Amino acid sequence: MIKTLVAGIALCVATAAFAQTPPKGSVTTWAAKPAHTWSASTHRMLLDATRAGKRIVAVGEHGIVLLSDDEGKTYRQARSVPVSATLSAVTFADDKHGWVVGQWGVILATRDGGETWEKQRMDTAVDQPLFSVLFTNDHDGVAVGLWSLMLQTHDGGKTWTKTTLPKPPDGGKADRNLYHVFADQKGALYISAEQGTVLKSTDGGANWGYLATGGKGSLWSGVAMPDGRIVVGGLLGSLFQSSDGGATWSPLKTKTKSSITNLVASGNGFVGVGLDGLVMRQLEDGAPPEVAQRPDRAALTAAVIDAGGKPILFSNGGVLAGL
Repeated sequence: MIKTLVAGIALCVATAAFAQTPPKGSVTTWAAKPAHTWSASTHRMLLDATRAGKRIVAVGEHGIVLLSDDEGKTYRQARSVPVSATLSAVTFADDKHGWVVGQWGVILATRDGGETWEKQRMDTAVDQPLFSVLFTNDHDGVAVGLWSLMLQTHDGGKTWTKTTLPKPPDGGKADRNLYHVFADQKGALYISAEQGTVLKSTDGGANWGYLATGGKGSLWSGVAMPDGRIVVGGLLGSLFQSSDGGATWSPLKTKTKSSITNLVASGNGFVGVGLDGLVMRQLEDGAPPEVAQRPDRAALTAAVIDAGGKPILFSNGGVLAGL
């Protein structure tokens, strides 16, 4: 029986989320089953969401992919998803070309805005999930996950190649979990990771270096701001900011111990969400983040900013209304 995430663990990044056992038959048989059509699809566990042009695309458990064309008022499931594996992250290069990643290192691709998906990769020999994926255009992409798993493609995902990372500065193994990959306006790539570490590449992912934020906990999300700032956050409400491409970092006071699971740019500031119903806003650079908690204390996993500048929230219980 499939194990679910516990509320006290960050849903979108916790390794335990993907330590799942198929209910019947072999792993290969179960994972390769097409996603089920649910009668209450908006109440399934969702782990990530993004924009495909004006469309909102959200992904989650059992291979579920939800689409909304009316700013989150209504949702429908994608017509065809070839797997039932948990999907942990989604990215789009434009309004048509997108990719999702998840359990068993699965990678799916779409060329029609998320209506239908095809499998590009799945490795059922080892339960090594992918946590995040980013495409900077319709052919160059990077996916990251458990134990420093990194895969890169330069042909839109027709082929994926493993990248071996250098050892971290402390001399240990290159086996840290890689949680979220994102890019800044100059084309530099960043990955928020364990032990307060951020990885950076300035050559399209060919070479990577380690940046120390000064934190010690896991950093589950990160965002590049329009003004050039890099902001990362994670365990126990930790939040760090850099204005020089990651060379130096300063902590931002959040006045919360609730872990941050997702950060998204919003105007001149950002919106962050997390466990215990955490909703955080920074309106502009230098302003302290405003922190609130939903009365339901939902485990929030992702946010998408609507046309009016308000966040649409996603959680372990599905799509949520309001703040």
